[in-house]
Amino acid sequence: MLFLKRDFFSVLNSGLFVLLIALLSGCGEVENSNLRRKVYIEKKDGRYTLYKDGKPFFIKGASGYSYGSVLKASGGNTFRTWDTTRLAVVLDSALANDLSVIVGFYLPDYHETAFFEDPGQVAQMHKAYQNVVNRFKHHPSLLMWSVGNEVILPYNPSYNNFYTVFNSLVDMVHRDDPDHPVTTVLLNFDQKSIFNLVLRCDVDILSFNIYSRINTLRDDLAAIKWLWSGPYMLSEWGINGPWGGTEQTAWGAYLELNSSEKAALCMTRYRQYMPLEDSRFFGSCLFYWGHKQEGTHTWFSLFDEAGALSETVGTMRFLWTGKSSQNEFPVVKSLLLNSKKAKDNILLTPNTPAVAALSASGEGIKTIKWQLFKEDWLRINNRAGTQKLTPMPQLNKSSTEAEITFTVPEEEGPYRLFATIYNNRGNYATCNIPFYVVSPQ
Repeated sequence: MLFLKRDFFSVLNSGLFVLLIALLSGCGEVENSNLRRKVYIEKKDGRYTLYKDGKPFFIKGASGYSYGSVLKASGGNTFRTWDTTRLAVVLDSALANDLSVIVGFYLPDYHETAFFEDPGQVAQMHKAYQNVVNRFKHHPSLLMWSVGNEVILPYNPSYNNFYTVFNSLVDMVHRDDPDHPVTTVLLNFDQKSIFNLVLRCDVDILSFNIYSRINTLRDDLAAIKWLWSGPYMLSEWGINGPWGGTEQTAWGAYLELNSSEKAALCMTRYRQYMPLEDSRFFGSCLFYWGHKQEGTHTWFSLFDEAGALSETVGTMRFLWTGKSSQNEFPVVKSLLLNSKKAKDNILLTPNTPAVAALSASGEGIKTIKWQLFKEDWLRINNRAGTQKLTPMPQLNKSSTEAEITFTVPEEEGPYRLFATIYNNRGNYATCNIPFYVVSPQ
């Protein structure tokens, strides 16, 4: 059921085409065909419903592939991946935890014309993904396929090769695996890309990666309903990232919320801005269910490297199940450096003492891990670096003290001080503060 083209066609033809198909095919046959599928979309009385194994399925998901048992215990039901790395392990692990998986196919950006104009590379990619589809299409945990991530769909005819490749992949999946729908992922609510997708492509569901713009999502959907009114989901949502629109220091270091602020923001965004009432909405996936470096090692991570849980995990459990997480996590109130806040553009002199003071609360605080890192300024294609950093020897210790003194590094440049608080439950909270070392000479 290709709702993008069908909906647009019905706008142009006043529903006559849909009526003709219904008369020729028979509604009963269409319904029986759906019932034989593992995953399908039904439209009834203006409402779209996603079905899996014959039952309505609303996505309570997370972007990632690890800690499946925690996701299940928190009330979640779906993982969303970006590529096919270790896909067999991911699917089997999901099955063991009664979870479903949205499997992503990596696709080069449209402007990488050398790739799309090379028949050999295109054929190799197409064959590789076709092999994946046919290998895993019967896996019980498979929910749907996703072609591309944060895809931009251009107007210019010079990018026709991109559309040819994109549509070829979508058509292949529809042909080889009619049991599972196909989606693609757009960055934010890009009306131009939606327009081009409706005109030139044929996916079943639209997915959006939306962060700060989630508060305008309802208005954005209403504004384009004349063109597209099909089903959709949020493939990524969460806190604002280390990118444009996020507050920075004078030297360009992004200011990161502490873990308690992140949990509160996720609570607000889900309750106030998630379009749960929309009959076209299939659900969402929070970013990021795991541990990763992006800007910092704590920015998006909902778990630490050892698998400890942050407060946002408890927040999602409450939102999905109603079970309270009160008193389960340490709560960060503030982190000061020489009595200054992160937004105060802290400048320090080399080889001088500096005092960090943490204010936190919660039951059973056990230890505080203090670490100092050089600022991660690595940018690839204007995106935050993902390379794991090593803490500096000047400060890398655990203690029970909420106030410490350390020696400022000798080398000029940007740094970031981290405090990670653990309680007796093994859960944690985290915060950090950037500063710049300036030589007096």
